[in-house]
Amino acid sequence: MASAYKNAKVDLTDTDVTILYTCPSVTTAIVTSILVSEDSGNADTITVTLTNSAAAVFSLFKVRAVGANTTVELLTRPLVVGEAEILKVTAATGGRLHVVSSLLELS
Repeated sequence: MASAYKNAKVDLTDTDVTILYTCPSVTTAIVTSILVSEDSGNADTITVTLTNSAAAVFSLFKVRAVGANTTVELLTRPLVVGEAEILKVTAATGGRLHVVSSLLELS
């Protein structure tokens, strides 16, 4: 079994649903961290979902608060993401939030 440490990152410049990470085929990923940083000096909120291979959407964090000029770690335990599953993030306001996720891909 091959393993590779990776990170996924996105600058949420608008309020569209944005893909943070898509798990490749024949792979399982263990997400160990999802950091959200607010850098505009204004508090905001973020929503995080997981879409499975059948296109069903599961809410992980619904309108989670992020204080002005702070960084929040969303995970308290590792999150397993299966083949073809997609982590998506949505900011309440564009241009305020950055998201960085650390993960281990196992194939």
